[in-house]
Amino acid sequence: MIKATAIHKSYGTLEVLRGVDLHIQQGEIVTIVGKSGAGKSTLLHILGTLDRPDQGQVWIQDEEVFRLSTKKLAAFRNQQIGFVFQFHHLLPEFTALENVCIPGFIAKKPEAQVQKRASELLDYLGLAERLQHKPHQLSGGEQQRVAVARALINQPAVIFADEPSGNLDSVSSRELHQLLFQLRQDFQQTFVIVTHNLELADMSDRCLEMVDGRLRLEPGQSAAGA
Repeated sequence: MIKATAIHKSYGTLEVLRGVDLHIQQGEIVTIVGKSGAGKSTLLHILGTLDRPDQGQVWIQDEEVFRLSTKKLAAFRNQQIGFVFQFHHLLPEFTALENVCIPGFIAKKPEAQVQKRASELLDYLGLAERLQHKPHQLSGGEQQRVAVARALINQPAVIFADEPSGNLDSVSSRELHQLLFQLRQDFQQTFVIVTHNLELADMSDRCLEMVDGRLRLEPGQSAAGA
């Protein structure tokens, strides 16, 4: 479902990624761990089409994404990829419902359809009583669940998450981790997650370690997937 081959990325003279190969199956939850500066977030941003590699190819849903025009790539990203970040990135002037609706409106889907799905997602995530609350009226865990709903609104093929529980307390982190696996069970949702949280890494289907711009595998595992 996701295939990356020979991914290289440098910033000036600093070589960050040194030939990364990765294959992820539908419904897999894959975590990427490693020290700060090892290249984890750079790889995630390239896989999520937020950045381009210097060399290499990325396929998502059989689409070689970096062959798309800028306009088509933006549309593909909106429709096929969801993002969850450490600091939520909710728009403070909008309600929870409005924040979740934004990607659907960008995709020019009917307003009533988008609002209905956003309400259903927030209900599923235990936020039915919070639809009209703005971010400052929500706890950190609630804000992150709103961010998860926003990532899901267009029914993407994959969700990329960068330290999704890094700004949460231990209870909220555990709830978020359980939620990710519930989403996989209920919707066969695919997740690629950069994390320092060893509990989440241990729960995942595969945990890959980034060391000096390359993926190092756990014994008996393959970066190419099953």
